[in-house]
Amino acid sequence: MTQTSLFYIIIAILVIEFIIETTLDHLNSKRYNDPIPDDLKDVFDTEEYQKSQEYKKTNYKFGLLTSTFSLLLTLGFLSLGGFEWIDTLARSVSDNPIIIALVFFAIIMIGSDLITTPFGYYKTFVIEERFGFNKTSKTTFFTDKLKGYLMMAIIGGGLTALIIWFFEWAGTNFWIYAWAVVAIFTLFMNLFYSRLIVPLFNKQKPLEEGSLKNKIEGYAQKVGFEIRNIFVIDGSKRSTKANAYFSGFGKEKRVTLYDTLINDLDEDEIVAVLAHEVGHYKRHHIVFNLISSILLTGFTLFLLSLFINSPEVSRAIGVSQPSFHAALIGFGILYSPISEVTGLIMNYLSRKFEYQADDFAKNTFAAKPLITSLKKLSKNSLSNLTPHPAYVFMHYSHPPLIARVKNLKA
Repeated sequence: MTQTSLFYIIIAILVIEFIIETTLDHLNSKRYNDPIPDDLKDVFDTEEYQKSQEYKKTNYKFGLLTSTFSLLLTLGFLSLGGFEWIDTLARSVSDNPIIIALVFFAIIMIGSDLITTPFGYYKTFVIEERFGFNKTSKTTFFTDKLKGYLMMAIIGGGLTALIIWFFEWAGTNFWIYAWAVVAIFTLFMNLFYSRLIVPLFNKQKPLEEGSLKNKIEGYAQKVGFEIRNIFVIDGSKRSTKANAYFSGFGKEKRVTLYDTLINDLDEDEIVAVLAHEVGHYKRHHIVFNLISSILLTGFTLFLLSLFINSPEVSRAIGVSQPSFHAALIGFGILYSPISEVTGLIMNYLSRKFEYQADDFAKNTFAAKPLITSLKKLSKNSLSNLTPHPAYVFMHYSHPPLIARVKNLKA
């Protein structure tokens, strides 16, 4: 296939994906004024529902603006030789292919982030602020970005350098070695993310002794789920939105509760939320997702190995001198339709897993506190109670609230 054909395929993929996403967002926005389902009438009063509708409409308009800007920027960059310019700049720094690639990606990622930072700033300090969610200070906002750059340089740069070294050493068989490294890294991060990464951004402290801890430990003992580490994270540092999650395996397994969750829910509701998370472990969803992620990574790297030596892929994005890093950009766009399909499959399975975890919580603890907790969390995040089915199918990893409530009541 010629580079011209690949160029037009890349343009077509970007435009078609934009049209599909814009259409889905439009269909979803048409449901914003639908009446609240009977089972959810206690979530919002009239004033709160009006506020939630306004929040969704504001985000819809802002999302349309940012996605349109992103598309035009990408198309302009491809058409005007932006990648060639960055490649030339990177090659002026060094003759080493690894250093060239690292400089190439650093310029793209940092440049892209700097261009889109005003949108992120507006989202945080105007939209989220207006609707009462934002607790992030301007210092925290920019400090988080600097920490993100540092992590990207160390982790992203390290993995990229290693993968390119494998390519230089093993040729098209590089994907096998790269897959092994990424798999090990994925396992490591699953084990130690909360211990190593989270402290860079948030403070964590053990849950204090008291009735909540006793109830959590009592439930865990009842269902045969060992919990040694229960932590509280200062989520209120950035947002009023609440969350809870499990992480790690074996001795590194821990429960993390956002302080906002503890403030928003009563103790039985918190235990019900954790019972749902325990259900994911008991039904082996965590292991399934981990293995699926590793297998999907291997599949992606194998496909990359088939494209990486084709000079047409590099030239399709306007880079005259073929290279691993330029081909990787082209491949990333060409692969996106496959990524959409695998994403649909994983979202479908994820929604099934959520029902199974809800059923586990209902059968081992109680349905009522889980229902009330889900309603409170939806209310506090001003979530969409009437999403369009097509939008749910394409994007939701969790079933809509109304579907979960009906399942729990069944």
